[in-house]
Parts: sequence; C-alpha cells; structure tokens
Amino acid sequence: MIVHFIFDILSYIVAFAVAKYFIKKSHKFENEDIKWYYYTALIVGFSVASVLFSSINNYLTLGHIAVGKSVLGAIFGAVVAVEIFKYFYKIKGSTGAYFVPSLAIGIAIGRVGCFFAGLDDFTYGTKTSLPWGVDFGDGVLRHPVQLYESMAMFVFFIYSLLIYKYKPIHFKKFIFYEFIAFYATSRFFWELLKPYKDLALGINIFGWLCLILIIYSIGKIYGTLQR
Repeated sequence: MIVHFIFDILSYIVAFAVAKYFIKKSHKFENEDIKWYYYTALIVGFSVASVLFSSINNYLTLGHIAVGKSVLGAIFGAVVAVEIFKYFYKIKGSTGAYFVPSLAIGIAIGRVGCFFAGLDDFTYGTKTSLPWGVDFGDGVLRHPVQLYESMAMFVFFIYSLLIYKYKPIHFKKFIFYEFIAFYATSRFFWELLKPYKDLALGINIFGWLCLILIIYSIGKIYGTLQR
C-alpha cells in the first residue's frame, strides 16, 4: 500500500505540473467569475462521481457498502458537470483540451500504483493462461489490466503532445473528445477482464459508463466537424 500511495502522489504531482503548464498557456475565460464557476463545477462533478460509481460497483460486486474511488467515474462526472455548466453559460466548443495531457499521464502513472497494490486495490483482472499473467498473491494468474490501461494512456499522452505541437487547432477542437473516445473504448475492453458483477447484458457499471462516453465523444466530434 505504501508503494501505491507513492505512485498516487507521483501521479498527482506530475498531472498537476502538466496541467498547470497547458492551462497557463492556453485556457482562457471571459472573466474570473466564469472561470471559478467552471472549476467548481468540474471539481464537484469529478469528486462526487468518483466516489459514487466506485461505491455502487463495490456494493454490486461485494454485496456490502464499501466506499471507493474511480478515475472513470470521475471523468464521467466531470464531463456531465461541465456540459451542464456550458449549456447554462452558452459556451460552445471544447473546454477540456488542455487537461488531456495531464489526465493521460496521471492515469498512466496511477495505474502502475494500482498494479503494485495487488488484490487490495480491487482493480486486478480475471484469470488468464496467457504468459504475462500475474499472480497477486492468491496463486491465480490474472490479467494485469492496470498495466494495460497504463500503457494505453502513456501512448495517448505522447499522441496528445505531438498533436499539440504540430496541429494546435486540431488539439484545441478535438483532442478532448478523442481522449474520451480512446479512454472509454479501451477501458470498456479492460472492464471485460475484471471480476466485477454485471449491471445488465453482461456489462458492469463501468462498462456502461464507457458506452455512454463513447456515444458522447462521437457526437461531439461529429458536431464539431459540422461547424
């Protein structure tokens, strides 16, 4: 658990540093009030949904109340909160582009900590016979889904930096929606390799959140292309 805590702190520090760099350079609002209302909505949505969806999943799977936190739930909640905010303030276009590199690298680092936490973290995969299966201490070789997610996010982190450097307009308009599409799609498949109880149709609650986010991102990309 100490190793997990260290990686959590590292992920927060690196993500904060990356976010500060990008937001300072590019994230602008018409006035200070709107900016702080935006960040308040973002933080509330992020925090509440992180705990809510993880705790629901724990209850469905374990059969008792167990408070947790989920990065997927956090992203889902942040998206919902910000879209509601944008609707009432009549803000068009993407406002999340400059958070993408920090999110991607933060998740990539944080998931390594989840891997080292093993069974205690409840993010391990199902049984596998593949040669890279990992025994987390119970004698069962499991999919290291934490590392799958970490590697996917690191790849997207590199992609986001390249797009920022060579296609800045594309970055501003599309990178957030591309991140949501990529993360939700890859995470959907990782969820199929986890021992969580299904919510419906063989898909757990996180899988359903992924499907909603995939539809959202496709709709936003299509809408942006039409403008």
